[in-house]
Amino acid sequence: MMKHLFVATVLAGSLCAAPSAYAQERLPEYLQAEKFTKSKLDHMLFSTTVDPHWFQKGDSFWFTYKTSEGTFWYVVNPSARSKELLFDREQLASELTAIMHDPFEARQLPIRNLKAKEDGRTFTFEVVSSQDEKPEKGKKSGKKEKKVYYFSYDYPTRKLTHLEEAEKEPKRLGWASVSPDEKTVVYAKDCNLYRMSIEDYRKAQKDEKDSTIVEVQLTKDGTPDFGYGIPYSMLNTDTLCNGKRRGVWGAWSPDSRYYVTIVLDQTDVKPLWVINSVAEPRPTLETYKYEMPGETGMPEYHLYLFDMQNNTRKEIKTSAWKNQSLDLSFKPREQKQRDKEFAPSVWQGDNNRFFLTRSSRDLHRIDVCTYTVGQDSIVPIVEERMNTYQETRPIEVFNGGKEFIQWSERDGWAHLYLYDDKGNLKNRITSGPWHVERVLKVDEATRTVYFIANGREKDENPYYEHLYKVNADGSGLKLLTKGDYFHQVKADDDARFFVDNYSRVNTVPCADLIDRNGNKVMTIQESDFSQLKLAGYQFPELFKVKAADGVTDLYGVMYKPFDFDSTKVYPIIDYVYPGPQVEAVYYPFTRMSVRTDRLAQAGFIVISVGQRGGHPSRSKWYHNYGYGNMRDYPLADHKAAVEQLAARYSFIDIDRVGIHGHSGGGFMSTAAICQYPDFYKAAVSCAGNHDNRIYNRWWSETHHGVKEEISEKGDTTFAYRIATNPDIVKQLKGHLMLVHGDIDNNVHPGNTIRVVNALIRANKRFDMLILPGQRHGFGDMDEYFYWRMVDFFSEHLKGKKETSVDIPRR
Repeated sequence: MMKHLFVATVLAGSLCAAPSAYAQERLPEYLQAEKFTKSKLDHMLFSTTVDPHWFQKGDSFWFTYKTSEGTFWYVVNPSARSKELLFDREQLASELTAIMHDPFEARQLPIRNLKAKEDGRTFTFEVVSSQDEKPEKGKKSGKKEKKVYYFSYDYPTRKLTHLEEAEKEPKRLGWASVSPDEKTVVYAKDCNLYRMSIEDYRKAQKDEKDSTIVEVQLTKDGTPDFGYGIPYSMLNTDTLCNGKRRGVWGAWSPDSRYYVTIVLDQTDVKPLWVINSVAEPRPTLETYKYEMPGETGMPEYHLYLFDMQNNTRKEIKTSAWKNQSLDLSFKPREQKQRDKEFAPSVWQGDNNRFFLTRSSRDLHRIDVCTYTVGQDSIVPIVEERMNTYQETRPIEVFNGGKEFIQWSERDGWAHLYLYDDKGNLKNRITSGPWHVERVLKVDEATRTVYFIANGREKDENPYYEHLYKVNADGSGLKLLTKGDYFHQVKADDDARFFVDNYSRVNTVPCADLIDRNGNKVMTIQESDFSQLKLAGYQFPELFKVKAADGVTDLYGVMYKPFDFDSTKVYPIIDYVYPGPQVEAVYYPFTRMSVRTDRLAQAGFIVISVGQRGGHPSRSKWYHNYGYGNMRDYPLADHKAAVEQLAARYSFIDIDRVGIHGHSGGGFMSTAAICQYPDFYKAAVSCAGNHDNRIYNRWWSETHHGVKEEISEKGDTTFAYRIATNPDIVKQLKGHLMLVHGDIDNNVHPGNTIRVVNALIRANKRFDMLILPGQRHGFGDMDEYFYWRMVDFFSEHLKGKKETSVDIPRR
C-alpha cells in the first residue's frame, strides 16, 4: 500500500512540475508582449483629452478626466482663470452611500449622464445601484435591471438632492428631430414620415408606447427601398418596418415652418449576403443593399420640402447628372446645446432659402446650389470642375444667408473662398502651398473666420493641425495654437475661448485654454502616464524619408520593443494603409495598438509611413497620385522607406521584412508581397478588399475613378476597370496569412475567398484565419488575432514561435 502511495506521489510531483517546465518554454518576447494586453492597458492609461461642456450661460465649462487616482469632475472659469473640483469626492461618496445603501469610494464614483442645467449652477446625474429594480405593482417580474437613482447637485453650495423617480431627467430620444421653436417633433416609422406635438413627445419620453400619443402621418409612400428614416449606409440590415420610431436626416427652417429631407430610392441597388454560422439556434442569412463599382443600379436622391402649417409635401427638382448625390448643409451644432434637452438641426440660409451641394457620380463636378421656397428646382450658383475626384467640406453660411464660405482645392491646395448668396466670388480668404482642413467657427460680429489647417508652419511636420484666424476679406491671418504639436481644438460658441488638446506620438498629451488671440489663459490638464511608464512604456520615434521619386518627403513613426537593445538586429514590419482618405500614420498621441507598438513588443521594429497618393491633407497632386492605379501606387514608396531606414540604422535587418495591414491595408500588404516577392518575406493581410470590383462603390469609384460614357442614343453608363490581387498571387514566394471576419458586411469575405481560390489554383501555400461571427473590426476576437499574428511573424521572420497551446488571455 505504501509502495503505491509513493508512486502516486512521484507521479503527482511530475505532473505538478509540468507548469514550471512549460513556463520555461515561453519566449521572452512573448512575456514582454503579454505585459500590454488590452485588459492591462485599460488600467494603465485613462483620459488623454479634455472634452469641454460649455455652460448654457456665460463662458465656463465642465469636463471629466480620469487618472490613476480615479475620475475627477472639474469646472473651468476662463474669465477668472480658475479650475475647481465640481464635487468633493469624499463627501459625495459618503452621501451616496447613505442614500442608496450601497458602499461607494471617492475614486470609484460611477456617475453617468452628468448635465449642467440652464441656470449655470445646477447639475443632474444618475448612479446605478447594485440592487435590482423592483417590478411595479401588478406587473410580472421580467428581465432584471439595476435600479437607477437620480440626483441634482447645486455647485456653489455643494448640496446634493435625491430626486424621486417621477422627477428624473427626461431621456433623450434619438429619433426626435425637434423644431427650433420646440413645438413639433419629426420622425420616421415604418419607412414613412410622422410628426407629433412636443407635449406628446414628453409622453414618449416617459413611455414610448403611451396610447394617448397623437401621431400625424405625413407620407404614405415609404417602403424599405424608398423610405424615410433609412440610414444612408450600405450596411443597413434592419427590416425597418417594425413599428419603431427612427430619426430622419433632415433640417428645419429657422422659423420652424418647413422641414427638408432627402430620401434615397434604393430599388435598383442589388443585395449582398453574409451567413452568421454561429448564430443560435441555427445559422442565419443576413441580407443588405450594397453598391458595387460600375453597376447601373444606384440610389437615386429625392429632395422633399414639408410645410408644417398644412402638412403638405413638395418634391424639388434636382437632377443634373445620372446617379448624382445631394448633401444638405446644416448649421453646426452649438457647443452649449450639448447638455440641453433639444438640439434642432437647422438648414443654412434664411426662413425661405437653404443651401445644398450636388455631386456627379465621378465627383468631377460639384455644384453649390440654393433652393427658394415656392420654386420648383434647385439653382446652382458655384460650379467646381476637375479632371479627377474632388473633396468637399460643408459650406459655411452667415450674414443672414447673404454670404457663404466655400472650401475648394481648385488651385491644387485646399483653401477658403468668400461668395455672396448669388454665387459671385467676393475674394479669396486663404492662399498658399498649405492645406485648410475645415472652418471651425465664423464670428459674424467681427467677420472673423476661425479654421483648422496644416502644412503652413516652416520646418514642422506638415500633418500637424493648428488653429488660425483670418478676416473674411483675407487679411489678418494669424496662428493661434503655437507649438510643434498636433492641435485638436474645441471652441466655445462665441469664439472667445478655445480648448487646445495638443500632443505628438512622442509626448504626453496636454490641454491648454487659449483666448481668441492665441494667448494662453491657463493649463487645464496633463495626462497621467505614471502607470504606463512603470510598465516600461517608451514613446515611438518620428522619422522622415524620401519617396521612391527621391524628391517627395514622407513622414512616419517607428515603434521599438520597450526593451530595445541597439546591439541587436531586428526584423522590420511595415504597417500599411493606402488611403487615400487617410494614411496609416498617427500624428497626435494614440493609445497602443495591436498593429504597431504592441506588435513591436514581440521583438520587431514596426513602422508606419505615408506614401504619395495617401493623406488628403497635403497637396491635391499628392492626394491624387494613385488615381486610376489603386493596387500598385503605394508600393514603391514603402519599399523605398524600409530600404532607407535599414541603411540608416544598423539594428534593422533588410533581409527580414514583413508587412501588415487591415482593410485597404490588407489589400495593400498582399499586393506588396506579390509585386516584391524577393523583398517582403511575410505578410499578414486582414479583411482586405482584394478585388475592388466587389468592394463598395464609394471607396472604389472615388479613389480609383470611374469613366462616364454616353452612347449615341444618349444613354449614360459607368465603366470601371481595376487591377486585383487574385491576378498576381501566382508571383508569391514568401509567407502569407489571410484573416477575415465571416460576417464582414463592409469588405465582404468574398474578397479574401477570391484570393484563396487564386492561390490554390497557383499551387501556393498560405495560412488562413477565419474569425466566426466577426464584422470588419474583429470585435472580441481582436486579441486572439494579435497573438496569431505574433506567432506568424515570429516563425517566418525570426525562425521561432511560442510552443504553448493556449493563446494568452486578455
